Parts: sequence; C-alpha cells; structure tokens
Amino acid sequence: MRKRFLAAALAGVAASTAFAAPALAEDTIVTLTVDAAGGLSITVPATANIGHGIEGSSVSGLLGPVTVLDQRGSLTPNWTATVISSDFVTGGGSSGETIPNINVSYWSGPATATAGSGTFTPGQPNSAAQQIINVPRTAFSKTGGTGNNFATWNPTLVVNIPPGTVQGTYRGTVTHSVA
Repeated sequence: MRKRFLAAALAGVAASTAFAAPALAEDTIVTLTVDAAGGLSITVPATANIGHGIEGSSVSGLLGPVTVLDQRGSLTPNWTATVISSDFVTGGGSSGETIPNINVSYWSGPATATAGSGTFTPGQPNSAAQQIINVPRTAFSKTGGTGNNFATWNPTLVVNIPPGTVQGTYRGTVTHSVA
C-alpha cells in the first residue's frame, strides 16, 4: 500500500509540475559580429602590348582584365574606378620621342563578369564613347545593392601617333584606381 501511495504522490507532483506556469522568465540577448572579408581593391595586368603603327596612325588594343573586388560587406557598397594615362616615351623623351597623353583614349566596354547586387555601369560602354585619359575618367562604377561584389572588364586603349614621332618602343603607364 505504501508503494501505491508513493506512486500516486509522485504522479500528482509530476502532473502539477507539467501544468504549472514558470514562476520567472528571463531573456538572453544574443549578439554576433559579421566582419568584412577584406576591403576594396583593384587588380590590373602588369603589362600590355597593344601593337604597332606609324606616325599619323592609331594603334588600339585590349589592356587585359581589370577587376574591382569589394569585400567590405557594406550596406551601401558603392564604388567608382577611374583611369588616367601618362605620356608615352621612348629614348630620352624629347618632343619627337613623346606621345602626349592627350593622344591616349580609353573605353571600358561592358563588364565581362560581375557578382553581387546593385548596378554595374561602364564608364564608356562602346568605342563611340571612348574618352581621352589625360585627366582621371570614370572607367566603371557600381551603385546600390548590399554586401560583397566584384566587376571585371577588358578595356581598349587607343593611341593616336602624332606626325613627327620617331621610331622606337614607347612605354607609358595607365593607372586604374578605385574609391
């Protein structure tokens, strides 16, 4: 009998525990941090050879892939890539050995690859929109969206060789930057 009484008492305790409301409830606020995977960067080909021509003609060619990588994890990951050219020189860089940067044009063309949300806009979508790059020009931009993204394009450089330019291998620097 004692076992039955003990079993009944335990069953009663279990039933009252199952139906009883908690006396107190406390919340725990949980936080976490999402870190940026990296920053904002641009990569370009180390060298490019766009061909050859004679004085009074134009030489054009692709520079190779330019990529902006945005790993800031931003709520507003907008960026603008710009481009500018130096003069092209050979030998001692005298007037006959210099192609001034006013003779250098650029067009980005469309993106060859993109990822992420937002709008990717070429600075010069086609050859008709090419611009002289003796001053900084917009090469590509991205607006809207959120989070990480990237864009790649393969721009074309056009160099007009002025009359009186001497024979030689001319070197200049095309600088891309992003902010």
